[in-house]
Formats: sequence, C-alpha cells, structure tokens
Amino acid sequence: MLSSVLFVVIAAFQNPGTPARSFVPANIPQTSPSDANRITPEIRGDIYIARKMYREAIETYKTGPSDSAVLANKIGIAYHQLLDLENARKSYERAIKLRGDYAEAVNNLGTIYYARKSYRRAISQYKKALRITPDSASILSNLGTAYFARKNYDLAFTTYQEALKLDPDVFEHRSSIGVLLQDRSVDERAKFHYYLAKTYAKSGDVEHALIYIRKALEEGFKERDKFKQDPEFAVVRLNPEFELIFSAEHKVL
Repeated sequence: MLSSVLFVVIAAFQNPGTPARSFVPANIPQTSPSDANRITPEIRGDIYIARKMYREAIETYKTGPSDSAVLANKIGIAYHQLLDLENARKSYERAIKLRGDYAEAVNNLGTIYYARKSYRRAISQYKKALRITPDSASILSNLGTAYFARKNYDLAFTTYQEALKLDPDVFEHRSSIGVLLQDRSVDERAKFHYYLAKTYAKSGDVEHALIYIRKALEEGFKERDKFKQDPEFAVVRLNPEFELIFSAEHKVL
C-alpha cells in the first residue's frame, strides 16, 4: 500500500475554544530593539515555530506562565513537529487539564492516537472536541480521516461532506503555524483522493473534483469506472477536462 505522511497545522493562533472554521495566516511580528522587552515568550515562540525552529520554540514557550493552557498546547505542537509524540501527548494532556473545554488541545491529543494507529481512541477525542466546537470543519475533517483509516468509507464520506459545507477550503489548508492540527496521514492515498474527489463533486466544486480525480489516478486508483458511474460525478463528467484526464497516460507515483 502506498503510505504517505502529511502533517498540517491549521488555524491562526487564537483564543482557546474559538472554532477553527477558516485559515487566517498569522503575521510574524516586526520588532525593533526598543520593542524587545515587550515581546512575550509566546510571541517569541510563535516566531520560532514560523521559522520551523521547534526546539527553540519549546524552550521559549517554557519560560512563559506555567499555568497557560495555550502555551502547553503550543509546546505540544512543537514536540509533535519533532515527531516526539510522547512529550506532545503529555503537553496536550496538560493543556486539557488546565482548561477542560480547550477543543484544539482535545483534537490535538486525538492526532496523537491517530499517529499511533489507535483510531478508535482518536475518533473518541475528535467527537469530544466537536461537542465543544461543533462547527469546526478541521476537527470534522480529522474525524472523517479516522473513519477512513478504519475503512468505514461511507461514514468518512458523510463526515467530509459536513466539513466541506462548513469550510470550502478545509482540505486545502497548508501552514506551519497554528493551534489545531489537521492530519492527512493515510495508507490508501489513491482511495483517499477518490473520496475527496467525490466529496467535492457532490458539493458542485468541479475544479477541485478534477484535481483529486487526477491525483487518484496518478496514485494508481484501480476502480476507474467509479468516476464514470458514480452519480456524484455526473456534473464533473460534463466538463471537457474529465475526458482529457482519462485519455491521458497516468504514471503511477
């Protein structure tokens, strides 16, 4: 099976409990020597995170208030980016202990279970996070991916549709900064992209449906007839590019 790991951090730095419905890039503070004393450990750590200097970010965040759930969550994300899952888990759990309704940290703990292939526990965490912020497209996306990993494809498809309704860009977020993690790690990449294509097609987004049809075929999706038979792709089949994609030779990646 084709295995790929793509870990995406989404949502601008925000107050705990705020639904991450859309991506807003965080601005990196422009500082002068006179501002140096006013830069908090959190802001300095955020700058390190944006520069992918995760160890420096961890050390900087740790100089901030020890009772800050936000800092505990950000420390967890920095450890997570270093693939230190155990310390990431401890940091997320500390953030949740400090603030029980911190949906982002609850979600992020779910991504730890997901990374360890404990999909049932991941699903439980994502559902818990959604009880706090039911309108979070990003958490719904994670829940759908956990269902997908358990091969519950119909439920994954339904959940992806819910996520896309809340945020049309939920599957396109790309950033290295944020407080909420959105996972894209799946074993069956071709099938995953088939379901994303189907999700976009059902929503009427032909452009993105075509993009993911192409990706699925390039990754060796075997059931090509599904694109020509599934009712969700009816509107996509009317687009001239659809036939061009199928007439092209696709080299499996």
